[in-house]
Amino acid sequence: MAELGLNEHHQNEVVNYMRFARSRRGLRLKTVDSCFQDLKESRELLEQVAEFEKAEFTSSNKKPVMDVVKPKLAPLNEGGTTELLNKEILRLQEENEKLKSRLKTLEIQATAALEEKAKLESTLHGLQLEQGNQQDFIKAQDLSDLESTVAALKTEFQKTLSDKTENQKSLEESLATAKHDLLRVQEQLSMAEKELEKKFQQTAAYRNMKDILTKKNDQIKELRKRLAKYEPED
Repeated sequence: MAELGLNEHHQNEVVNYMRFARSRRGLRLKTVDSCFQDLKESRELLEQVAEFEKAEFTSSNKKPVMDVVKPKLAPLNEGGTTELLNKEILRLQEENEKLKSRLKTLEIQATAALEEKAKLESTLHGLQLEQGNQQDFIKAQDLSDLESTVAALKTEFQKTLSDKTENQKSLEESLATAKHDLLRVQEQLSMAEKELEKKFQQTAAYRNMKDILTKKNDQIKELRKRLAKYEPED
C-alpha cells in the first residue's frame, strides 16, 4: 500500500468527505424546497384574500376593488413583465430538479469509483502475499515467472489506478460545477422572487393585505416552531 501512495487513513478521509458533502447537499435541497413551499403558501393566501375582498364589496353593492386593481395583479392572472417572472421561476425550478438529479448521479459514480479502486488494491495486496508464501516451495524459474507476472499485474494495476484517479478527479470537478450551477440557479430564483414581491407590493391590494399576511406569517412561524419540537434530531 505504501508503494502505491495509499493507506487506510486516506481512504477513510475520502469516505468521510463524501458523507459530509452528501449531508450538506441534503440540507441545501431542503432549504430550496422550503422556499418554494413558502412562495406557494403566500400565493394561495393572496388569492384567498382577493376573493374575500371581492365578495365583500360585491355584497355591499359597491364596485369591486379587484376590478380596479386587476391589471396590477398581473403576477397572478395575466401577462406582462410579472408573467415573464413567473415563467422564469418555473424554468428555474425545473433546472433545480435536474441539478439535484445530476448531483445524486455524480455522487453515486464517485462512490462506485472509490469502491472499485479499493477492490483493485485488495487484489494486488493478495497477490503480493501469495507470492511471499510460495517463495519457499517453488523452483527458481517458477519464482521468476511469478515475479514477472506480479510485476505485469502491478504495472497494469498502476495504469488502471491512474485511470480511475483521473476519472474520479473529473467526477469531482463535474460535481463542483454542478454545485456551482445549483447555487447560481438558487440565486436567480431568489432574485426573481424578490422582483415578483416588489411588483406585487406596488399594487393597491398590498396595503389592504399587509396586516393579514403579517399575521398569517406569524402563525406559520409559530406552527413550525411547534412542529420542530416533535421532529427527530439528525
